[in-house]
Amino acid sequence: MKFTLSWLKDHLETTASLDDILYALTDLGHEVEGVENPADTLGAFRICRVIEAVQHPNADRLRLCRVETFPGGPGSAPEEVQVVCGAPNARTGLVGVFAPVGTHVPGTGVDLKPGNIRGEDSNGMLCSERELMLSDDHDGIIDLPEDAPLGERFIDYRGLNDPMIYVKITPNRPDGLGVRGLARDLAARGLGTLKPMDVLETKGDFPCPVTVTIDADLKAKTAPHFTGRLIRGVKNGPSPAWLQARLRAIGLRPISALVDITNYFTVGLNRPLHVFDVAKLSGGLRIRAAAEGETLLALDGKTYTLSAGQMVIADDNAPVSLAGIMGGEASGCTEETTDVFLESAYWDPITIATTGRALKINSDARYRFERGVDPAFTLPGLHLATQMVLDLCGGEVSTVVSDGAAINTARCYKFDPARTASLVGMEIAESAQRQTLTALGFTLNGNLATPPTWRPDVQGEADLVEEIARVASLSKLVGKPLPRIQAGIPAPILTPEQIRERSARRTLAALGYNECVTYSFIDHTSATLFGGGTDAVRVDNPISSEMSHLRPDLLPGLLRAAARNQARGFMDMQLAEVGPAFSGGEPGEQHTQAAGILVGHNAPRDPYGSRRPVDIYDAKADAEAVLAALGAPARAQINRKVPAWFHPGRAGTIALGPNALATYGEVHPKIVTEMGIKGPVMAFTVYPAKVPQPKAKTTTRPALTISDLQAVERDFAFVVDKGVEALVALNAAQGADKALIAEVRLFDQFTGEKAESQMGEGKKSIALTVRLQPTQTTLTDKDIEAVSAKIIDKVSKATGGTLRG
Repeated sequence: MKFTLSWLKDHLETTASLDDILYALTDLGHEVEGVENPADTLGAFRICRVIEAVQHPNADRLRLCRVETFPGGPGSAPEEVQVVCGAPNARTGLVGVFAPVGTHVPGTGVDLKPGNIRGEDSNGMLCSERELMLSDDHDGIIDLPEDAPLGERFIDYRGLNDPMIYVKITPNRPDGLGVRGLARDLAARGLGTLKPMDVLETKGDFPCPVTVTIDADLKAKTAPHFTGRLIRGVKNGPSPAWLQARLRAIGLRPISALVDITNYFTVGLNRPLHVFDVAKLSGGLRIRAAAEGETLLALDGKTYTLSAGQMVIADDNAPVSLAGIMGGEASGCTEETTDVFLESAYWDPITIATTGRALKINSDARYRFERGVDPAFTLPGLHLATQMVLDLCGGEVSTVVSDGAAINTARCYKFDPARTASLVGMEIAESAQRQTLTALGFTLNGNLATPPTWRPDVQGEADLVEEIARVASLSKLVGKPLPRIQAGIPAPILTPEQIRERSARRTLAALGYNECVTYSFIDHTSATLFGGGTDAVRVDNPISSEMSHLRPDLLPGLLRAAARNQARGFMDMQLAEVGPAFSGGEPGEQHTQAAGILVGHNAPRDPYGSRRPVDIYDAKADAEAVLAALGAPARAQINRKVPAWFHPGRAGTIALGPNALATYGEVHPKIVTEMGIKGPVMAFTVYPAKVPQPKAKTTTRPALTISDLQAVERDFAFVVDKGVEALVALNAAQGADKALIAEVRLFDQFTGEKAESQMGEGKKSIALTVRLQPTQTTLTDKDIEAVSAKIIDKVSKATGGTLRG
């Protein structure tokens, strides 16, 4: 966003210095990128007088001029300098602009040095407008009136001492793309007063012959409001010098009065406009979707081929403008234009951005519409522009034609003055807060604040606080120490879930695992192998094809890491990670896992033969250690309901009823092959959120309960079918007497051909040891026999086996 200081002062009544304005703009959030001060480039050029101009003795096209200069300014002692000049209008008595030796001439890029031209000394230069970069005129040197003050700086005399300010506007502040929006912020800061801007409705003298319609499917969202009117009998010559100077100062080339007016409103009020030459239109204007393959020769001289659905303004024959982006060459205004249709419309930001990107068109109109202009200023902007056209170009105006209506942006939020202190830490009086919001255009009704229509970024109560703190200046924030807690125990900072994550991470590290931090995005193939890969977790704009989906489990990332380590010669690994996994892309479809993998052997090679390959019991033991650290109860059971990426016969799930706490086992060989890993892989996944929270919060350890009565152990061997799992027998024996039975362990299995030859085909023997721990009285033989009978009965019913003789 570029503008000049004088342009800003058209909207802001201020006596603030340029430095104060620049500092305030940056402090308000509009970062000043740079300042171009004409005094830095044109300050050395002063008004002079040619005392005498005679023919150069050695050149037909050169003149030898005696120039009277005043290097000390008006009223100072004059100095006479000889200059060789080739301008045809160099003459005796001419009042012009002189550049002394040592001056940098911006139009030529030359630093002036004393010279000798065809045998005559030349010390300086009489300048043309092009050499000062004021215009393209280079037919002669600048010719000023005779009463021009000699010795005065030319930029002061011509009114060019107007700094150009370049401000970086954040995308959420479209109002800052107009000079008036920046003036409003500065006025709220206290650097002046925002000048009133009266919008007078210009009555039409005749009905507008150009009709306007918006297709119904576009009016609902993409093109809600379009207004315009005909102005006939205009004279479209060059715009006034002040308007041309302003546009040139910000890098825009003056074209004609009509076009310059639209650019003036675009920059000054963030209200892009467009003008059509009515003589070049066929029928009325229709806002519609383009047909596939339609073309438009735009004002930038390029022909664009349009895609179906892109929004255009068309007459009865063809598109005449890309709506909100750029007009067409065929309907553009020239010096011959006498009847013009002035358009002011509101367009959907997303639609404009999509079309602009697809066609790779960058224009001032697109830049503003895709960030959002004031929808309520569509018709007032048309009235203001109409008046300026009448003032500069003359003519008579028709009534307004329109279709649609301004979108309703009305919304209000609770205004709580106390939130400024709680959210930002700034103590600001309520009256000052209300004054700030009012100065920014907010409407206050009691404790409700309604944002102005030009502020689409204000979307909640916190945004009100942001505006107040921004205007008050966040640089005034003072650091304060946190209040000290005088007594009592402070409330915990970490949530129970965070505490569990920390416990799981520390336990895994203590078990010897190397912690990994892998990406939450994985490739589609890996995601599919682990039950994911659906469209619900697909990333719209992935960084690469290997990061296209949210991970359904932590194991894919760990397995990929293991494969990369094996490729570099590291064959024995213990890798673990604690992090999120995703079942979907919506809130609540994320859960935390603690996972680990073991690859290779349990220890380095040594001469004692202690090295062995890792097995599922290593994974089970580590999973149980993590669960114990998380506070899981010891009564958890093991079942075979495991995910498809585990080996079906070498994996298990630790569960409390239907609630799975962890899964462990050998990773399926197919998965291992797909991941490029050599050798079997043992893995486990713990689900911290599934572990029940303790029922009561205790700050001390429970009392130690130890019985001083003698424990009794009894062994039982059962003959069962070889397909019966030992766990079934263990659980049945444990449930025979929960009060008396302290522990049940499997200590032997007799299987194979030899076992079947003794006990029958398809049979095996499992042996259990049961520990009985009395708490009240010593067990008698009768008590032991009664419990033993219960155990035999329970196990026999559960397994279908018999007690081995």
